[in-house]
Amino acid sequence: YLCIKKKMYQRILENIVKEKIGSGKAIIIVGARQVGKTTLIRKILKGKEYLFFDADDPANRRLLSSPTTEQIRTFLGDYQTVFIDEAQRIDSIGLTLKIITDQFSDVQLLVSGSSSFDLGNKLNEPLTGRKWEYELFPVSWEEFEKKEGYIKTEQQIENRLLYGMYPEVLNNKGKEREILKNLVSSYLYRDILAFSEIRKPEILDNLLLALALQVGSEVNYNELAQTIGVNKITIQKYIDILEKGYIIFRLNSFSRNLRNEIKRNRKIYFYDNGIRNMIIGNFNQLDLRTDVGALWENFLISERKKQNIYKDTFARMYFWRTKQQQEIDFVEEKDGKIYGFEFKWKAKKVKLPETFTRAYKAETKIIDRNNFREFVIIK
Repeated sequence: YLCIKKKMYQRILENIVKEKIGSGKAIIIVGARQVGKTTLIRKILKGKEYLFFDADDPANRRLLSSPTTEQIRTFLGDYQTVFIDEAQRIDSIGLTLKIITDQFSDVQLLVSGSSSFDLGNKLNEPLTGRKWEYELFPVSWEEFEKKEGYIKTEQQIENRLLYGMYPEVLNNKGKEREILKNLVSSYLYRDILAFSEIRKPEILDNLLLALALQVGSEVNYNELAQTIGVNKITIQKYIDILEKGYIIFRLNSFSRNLRNEIKRNRKIYFYDNGIRNMIIGNFNQLDLRTDVGALWENFLISERKKQNIYKDTFARMYFWRTKQQQEIDFVEEKDGKIYGFEFKWKAKKVKLPETFTRAYKAETKIIDRNNFREFVIIK
């Protein structure tokens, strides 16, 4: 639950994680800062006695980087549950967690971390086979609807396209811009700059702006490199860092057997519409905007991604386009079947390319304002 002014969003992950407690493995929750990882773990541990380490505190960082087994025994004492928050800030954290998991088998470890790049590097090898790892995203439409009810959420769809789904944004109506500004300037960059050894933050600024303006369009790394004035390898590296920091994600183009399909391109989306709009500095109402289609597409695809990951659907996500400019906004491959989706904010009769439906025996659907729930909540 995320708790501010009694607003509690029950997260889909809550029950999934609860079932894993006592399984003898560390439980790790990663995601961007401020999406509610700490709140979620505290909620799961409510009523239990646990030892808490906040790794933003330098004393805790010193204590947890490379302690011996005996030192660990001393600070664990009789605690059966240990929660380490912001673990990416601790040197050699993977080895510390490995010792606890191996030597103190009755201790349940819960660990949160923002940005997968640093935590991933530190944990993957030491904790192979010893961890359950989950990703937490901003509040999903399903979690939002469960709390607010169907009618209220329906009335808020335009605001969600503008301000996104971060817990603090949802909980502070009227202060959305202020909160997003704070999120973007302090949290978003803090981890990325701290852990990725980026020398030039201004390149990151320019790249984020370029990507935010191209949401829903294909992204060409060579063009981005020219626009920003760096080489293509730098662009690739920075995009990789932004992905690992849970700010953006990419969709690759789908191609199997048609010669004229575009094979290499990718589209880039933001995990949250509010972050995207803050980067471009535009919170105008929808009827004053030229990018409503892009906002709608970004919202739907980010919500679908949350669902696919939370619900372990193993679906693969793409877009599709041919050299003749035939295209489909979103393609999903699941259990050997292909599905194509076209997104329209206002209901319109649109015909999807027969080339695609024939070649892949694909089921296709148009997702608009009236039927979007079935797309963003996977039953």
